[in-house]
Amino acid sequence: MSIFPKRQQKQNPARTATPVRPRPQRGGFNLRGRLMLVCGGLGLCSLALIGRAVDLQLVDNEFYRKQGDERFLRELEIPTTRGMITDRNGEPLAVSTPVESIWANPQELSRNPDRLPELARALGVPADYLTRKVLQRSDKEFMWLQRRMNPARAKTILALDIPGVFSQREFRRFYPQGEALAHVLGFTNIDDEGQEGVELAFDEWLRGKPGLEKVIRDRRGRIVENVDLVQPATPGRDLTLSIDRRIQYLAYRELKRQLLESGAASASAVVLDIATGEVLAMANVPSFNPNAVETGNRDGHRNRAVTDTFEPGSTAKPLTVAAALEAGVITPHTIFNTSPGWIANGKYRTTDTHNYGVLDTTGVIRKSSNVGASLIARRLSDQQFYDFFHRMGYGASTHSGFPGESPGSLPAPSRWSGTSKQTMSYGYGLSVTPLQVARAYAALANGGRAIQPTFVKGERNEPKQLLDPKIAAEVMKMMQTVTEPGGTATQAAILGYHVAGKTGTSRMAENGGYSRKYVAFFAGVVPVDNPRFAMAVVVNNPTQGSYYGGLVAGPVFHNVMEGALRLMDVPPDDIDAWLAAQAAAEAKARHGKPAPTFANVTAAPAPVDDEPGNDDVQAATP
Repeated sequence: MSIFPKRQQKQNPARTATPVRPRPQRGGFNLRGRLMLVCGGLGLCSLALIGRAVDLQLVDNEFYRKQGDERFLRELEIPTTRGMITDRNGEPLAVSTPVESIWANPQELSRNPDRLPELARALGVPADYLTRKVLQRSDKEFMWLQRRMNPARAKTILALDIPGVFSQREFRRFYPQGEALAHVLGFTNIDDEGQEGVELAFDEWLRGKPGLEKVIRDRRGRIVENVDLVQPATPGRDLTLSIDRRIQYLAYRELKRQLLESGAASASAVVLDIATGEVLAMANVPSFNPNAVETGNRDGHRNRAVTDTFEPGSTAKPLTVAAALEAGVITPHTIFNTSPGWIANGKYRTTDTHNYGVLDTTGVIRKSSNVGASLIARRLSDQQFYDFFHRMGYGASTHSGFPGESPGSLPAPSRWSGTSKQTMSYGYGLSVTPLQVARAYAALANGGRAIQPTFVKGERNEPKQLLDPKIAAEVMKMMQTVTEPGGTATQAAILGYHVAGKTGTSRMAENGGYSRKYVAFFAGVVPVDNPRFAMAVVVNNPTQGSYYGGLVAGPVFHNVMEGALRLMDVPPDDIDAWLAAQAAAEAKARHGKPAPTFANVTAAPAPVDDEPGNDDVQAATP
């Protein structure tokens, strides 16, 4: 085999004439085709993007719109005012004033720690306290810095332009009458919600309904556009009370004066309009400032006129007499022998301060004889006695609508001991509120018809006939002798007017027995011929001077009712007494003696006696 290549032989011309097709080369490409492919792909992508954009912008855009709104669109609450409370004459008693509350976004505020000392100085708080407070809430988006701030001061703080610090409009309650009406009105909390008194009882009526609006805020929380009013704010409705602020002030002033003079622990007074049942005044001392609730004594918030109960003492005697007159077991002229000034009651004695001897029914009331009341009660059955007192409203709420009102206590006969009825006849063994006493006396003055007390002017409750009008009139005439010479409450008399009333002095129950602390009462009606006002006064534990009802509570009744009669232009029903007093004053002036003041003219001589405390039921029989 040769290693040399063979020489190519010359091709046959016939064979070379046939053309040979060239083979395609593997490394070549179609540029045009590829361009068309790429352009087609890009076109499809563009169509897809356009379709998706159309879908997101026009068809299915809710999700992203919601995401955008969450970043900038906010629904803000529009604060609204609480309804105004006025007295019966339209004078404002509770109003809402606009204030500003400063709040912050702790996340944003914590990113500017160098501004915290400046903010602390503006708020009037220690810088370390504010720094600690912000750091503790650094994961939150909201915190209050200071609420209910004067708008001018809030504006000064916002002018510092500290990032993350904002203000919000709120309303704060203001009470122009202060302590004088605190127990009736109550107060609201920092969120303007009623907490006590009328503010609580009528909270739903007074409270407005906040509105809603949509706004756009920038990244710093500032409102840049008001988008839409979702719901307009509805202000609270105004409330007109039956209270007369002038009579209320008189009652509060006289109670406070008596509290200081007698060294008493507390005192309460209630004034009712006899014809309508409207509460014209309800005062208590000690009181509190409703404009600064947090600074007062919590115990002073209690409206003692409706929440606290006391044994009524001798103010129960007119009811005992009325029950016996209704039962027909006595008449106004029935004679009772109260000698020797005491009567047995089980192992105890019921005593009088003096041996009054023989008294008729009127004399029992005038002299406030415990023995006489006991003799009258013995003529009644247990059920007759209980039914009458219960019918007059004792042991049941007056349904005045005031929060926390106590129904008092009137035990059923099945729970009585052998001495119960006799002690209850002069006001022991049962408990009542001052409002219950005032309501019962108003019923006697109103011809035996009781009207449910109300704090709302114009609210008319149907009267309920509890007692025969003739019997009610007879009891009223007996009660009138109490304020006349020889009675136990001459200091409650008012010149020019006939006053019917009853004193009461009871010992306070303590540790299962009775202490040497006393409660002084006076309840009365004026004028007798055309009754207009019923008032009950309670002075709790007087420690200086006398503790008898006629000497402690009687003057409060006199001063308040004298002013109320003048303010309400009530005509006198005892003009002869007024003319006689004026003539006497003029005669003294003509003889060169200084003319007495009106107060001196109206003052009556001090009573010579009054009922004692509970010595009558606690003294053991010898």
